[in-house]
Amino acid sequence: MPTLFDAPTLGSSLTLNNRIVMAPMTRTRTSEGDVPNALMAKYYGQRASAGLIVTEATDVSAHSKGYAWTPGIYTDAQVEGWKLVTDEVHHNGGRIFLQVWHVGRMAHTSLMPNGEAPWGVTDEKASESDVFAHDSDGKLTFMRASPPRQIQVEEIPGLVNEFALAFKNAKLAGFDGVEIHAANGYLFDQFMNSALNTRTDEYGGATPETRTRLLLEVVDAAIRELGAGKVGVRVSPFGRYNSMPADPHVEETLLYLSRELSRRKVAYLHMLYQLMPSGNMEDSEFNETHLRDSFVRKVREAFDGSLIWCGGFNRDNAQVALDTGWVDLIAFGRPFVANPDLAVRFRNDWPLAESDRSVLYTRNGEKGYTDFSNFTLLEKPGLGWAIEKS
Repeated sequence: MPTLFDAPTLGSSLTLNNRIVMAPMTRTRTSEGDVPNALMAKYYGQRASAGLIVTEATDVSAHSKGYAWTPGIYTDAQVEGWKLVTDEVHHNGGRIFLQVWHVGRMAHTSLMPNGEAPWGVTDEKASESDVFAHDSDGKLTFMRASPPRQIQVEEIPGLVNEFALAFKNAKLAGFDGVEIHAANGYLFDQFMNSALNTRTDEYGGATPETRTRLLLEVVDAAIRELGAGKVGVRVSPFGRYNSMPADPHVEETLLYLSRELSRRKVAYLHMLYQLMPSGNMEDSEFNETHLRDSFVRKVREAFDGSLIWCGGFNRDNAQVALDTGWVDLIAFGRPFVANPDLAVRFRNDWPLAESDRSVLYTRNGEKGYTDFSNFTLLEKPGLGWAIEKS
């Protein structure tokens, strides 16, 4: 039976130090121009004991942006900034994938080029959801997403090309692979939701083929640039975050997508499960009874690559999930914030620190980000980072 501390292979050839994944988490610490920096390199380098790090969501263009101070991967300066991060993670024995996104309707006009409207699958607004932007006084705060305009069919090839450039830049920046963010009510999730996607064109909501067409076109672009073994996709079945309506065809869509991703031999499918109808990310919890159901078995049967599971796990129920045989790696988000050495803490059953949520999305530099002094990092050949408590 696999354990959290085995060394699995991801894709065809990428060996990981363990089955613990650092989930993507937005932290708003970039420099001017949405450029990754030395502070971010330190942050990710501290967490290199994870089997796999997935970065915070990263913009593929100026108009894919929905939140202030999130990084990009579409300028030369951004690529150079990310090289600082990948170099530090690799120096410390880690593996790192770049998560790329387009937020779709989840944006504010103040963040868009020339103050234009965000792009959405339709012109329906995310009426109950906020984005992180500057208000009229220039203060960073959470504000309601602006009304979107519908993406036109003739604009989609240009959108796919923006992702293709992001994948090429990810390779230049030294990433081990990319994760395409198709979860949490952002652009691809908007297209895949049959209740929200009321389009009647070839990208419309009528069938699983049309609902997933845009995402699969982007997946194919990633495969052309990187190879299938360096591509992952993140989804959030049944998620209601960002004003997503209940979708009566979610199982049909995801199983179709799983089969198509398996046919393409992508490295992994990353599922955020049990995101609650309140739409509050803080309410996401792991529920063993929901994991052990026919839906998960169907996904496992449909997809031959690695399955990553994310959603409120702790050390013990993560092992329970692995014991089912239906998932291969377990992703942890918030525990990594205040426990950079989480993988080694789990291995040694050391207590975990609690994160200070007031500094999750601040511009306060190291505070709550890299200012941890209760551990010492020692490099161990062949094992990545081991930690000795100071």
